[in-house]
Order: sequence, then structure tokens, then C-alpha cells
Amino acid sequence: MSCRAAGRRAVLARMIAAGAAPGLVAACASPERLPAVPREATRQASVLGLPNERFFFLTNPQAVDAEFRAAGARELAWRRLGPRDPLPRTTILAVSGGGEDGAFGAGLLCGWSTTGARPVFNLVTGVSTGALTAPFAFLGPDFDPQLRDVYTNLTLADVAESRGLVSGVMGDAMADTAPLFRTISKHLDAAMLAKLAEAYDQGRLLLIGTTDLDAQVPVVWNVGAIAKSGDARALDLIRKILLASAAVPGAFPPVMIDVEYGGRKYQEMHVDGGAFAQAFLYPPAVGEDRQARIRRRERVREVEAFVIRNARLDPNWASVDRRTLGIVGRAVSTMIFASGANDVLRMYSRTQADQVGFKLAYIGTDFTTELPAPFDQGFMRALFEYGYAQGTRGGDWASRPPLLRAGG
Repeated sequence: MSCRAAGRRAVLARMIAAGAAPGLVAACASPERLPAVPREATRQASVLGLPNERFFFLTNPQAVDAEFRAAGARELAWRRLGPRDPLPRTTILAVSGGGEDGAFGAGLLCGWSTTGARPVFNLVTGVSTGALTAPFAFLGPDFDPQLRDVYTNLTLADVAESRGLVSGVMGDAMADTAPLFRTISKHLDAAMLAKLAEAYDQGRLLLIGTTDLDAQVPVVWNVGAIAKSGDARALDLIRKILLASAAVPGAFPPVMIDVEYGGRKYQEMHVDGGAFAQAFLYPPAVGEDRQARIRRRERVREVEAFVIRNARLDPNWASVDRRTLGIVGRAVSTMIFASGANDVLRMYSRTQADQVGFKLAYIGTDFTTELPAPFDQGFMRALFEYGYAQGTRGGDWASRPPLLRAGG
């Protein structure tokens, strides 16, 4: 079965194979951790003590709805407008997960910049590899050189180090992502932190998704508010959030985030936000409020949502070997594919109900380069150039998912 037939999305299976390559090593004790946050305190625990440092879309959508309103007020103040003055069109960007396929979205954004038509996004969301792209996309074309560097000069050595088969199985992951943390830290520095805080003051939001495994809930981090806090821990926290969002369970170790509740210290275990959703725009509460204002015939702001799906949207046929690892790898690949497709359909349905414009970019069937190994530089450069060419044409945005076009 070829690498492509196994599915580029089956990152876990690939990393297990890579982890076995160096050979067996002595097993070590299970990693230790602080106590998990008690069930009833999930929403009350805090890292920096900020009331809006993160949101729980499933259990407390009102909090993020309030943050959207506050962002609107900050934008009015920044633009020196009154509460009744019309605001320009709002643009939203959602960048999905996809591992190495994140090179597509990076290339598209950089190519789009050359047209002079790439908007300054009011809201950017990111999950997994999309979380690594999102800060650069949020801060605009001035950060295109860094975005290009991440996705064209990256190698597996810049992402992970194998722990060996036994240590991987007995520990918390097959690989160590200390190299990825160093890569993130190289680009996300104090100067970039200041830019994120400045954008937050302008009423713009950068939201990154992770998964809290203890509580089994998605967590959406308000990166701009964290940057604006002035807390000495803010920079390290944002770096950890990006690392956690890209932490594919089993392949990469979870990120342990220290929190406090009731004067006691706890730890939360965070992994890839794609465990819940590979991309997101905004919670239903925000859309429902917009629908209510439309029904009352109140003036609503024009909104357009751009979704970058760092993957293909057509099924990837393969003849699967009748062996355990082959079957498991293919099943994981299929579940990830189905989840990503459903995310696109969900976001499209949400925007249509809320009278929000919808634009979708994805990897087409015309990109045929095979992935020979995890995070292969040649593959990522080819995919970056493919996305770049698409960006220079304005993005080739689809106004509805191809899945719907195929289904009639």
C-alpha cells in the first residue's frame, strides 16, 4: 500500500512506523502529572486568572458571545465611530488541520497577498496545523516570510524526535515534540506577542482550538486577550497552546497546562483540537443572535467567511492490506476524512442560516504528488507552490462544498 493509499491524514499510523525505526529501548516509568481539575470546576479553572482567556463552546457559549460583543465595541473605539455608525464588512478565516497538508493553506495565503486583495481578518480560527498558520494569517502579509519558512523549510527533525517503540508505547506518545516547540518559539517571540495584543485592541480575535482530554471538551483559547494581559507567562502559554493544538494523540505527547482553582494547583491534559473539530468559525449562539436581529429587521453587519481546508475533499480509494496495522491506519484515515468533510458541511450550513457569505478552498484532485515520508520537505514545497498558484488567482474559492454539488 503506497503512502498516499494509506492516507496522508493518518498521521498517527505514520508516526508509529517512524517511531519503531530506531529500534527498541528500555521502557521507562509512566509520566507523572498533577491532579486533574475536578469535574465540577472545569469552567472555573484558570491559567492566568483572566475571565476571557478561553471559552467552552459546548457548555458556555454565552461567554464567547459576550467576547464577540466586546470585540465589536473595541473596534468601534479604534475606528472612532459611534454605536450607530455602520462598520465595514467583517471577514472571518478558519484554517483546518491536516499535518503536512498545512503547506497548502500557507501557500494560498502567501499567493493571495500578491493580489493586494487579501483582507485584514476580523476573526481567525485555527486547529492543529491550522493553529500554526493562524497567527501569521491573523497578522497579515507582513508575516508571509515567516509563514513560508515554516512550511517550506520544515523537516521531520524540526517537528519530532522518535522515542523508540517501547518507550513510545510505555510513555505518552511515540515521539517527542520538543523540536516543534523550539520551532514555534523561534517565530512566536516578544515582538509577535506585541502585534497580537495590538490587533486585539483593534477588536480583532484570534481563536485556537485544543481538546481537554480530562474533561472531554473542546477548548477555544482567546490568544489576543492572553497576549494583551501583560502577564509574564503569556508568551509561553500561547506557545503551549499552539503545540497542544497540533498534538496528535499517540503520535505526539499531550501538553500539560498548569491551572489553578480554589487556591490549588492542577494540570489539564490538552491534545489536538481536531479530536472535536478540524475547523470552526463561531459558536451557534453568535449566529442565533444575528438571526434574531435579522428577524427584527435590524441592521446587521455584512460578514464573509473563508475556510481553508488543508486536505482533499474527495475519497482516497485504496486496496487495504488484511493486516492489523493496515486496517487500523485506514480506519483512522477514514474517520479523519469523514470528520473533516462533516466540519465543512456544518460550517456551510451555519453560514447559510446566518446569512454569512461562504468561501471554501481545498486541495484539488489535480495535485497528485505523493508523500514519501512524514513532513517530507519536497512534498511540502510542492504543495506550498500549488497553494501559492491558487492564491495568485484570488483563491479559487468555492461558494459551496463540492460534496453538495456532487450530491445534487
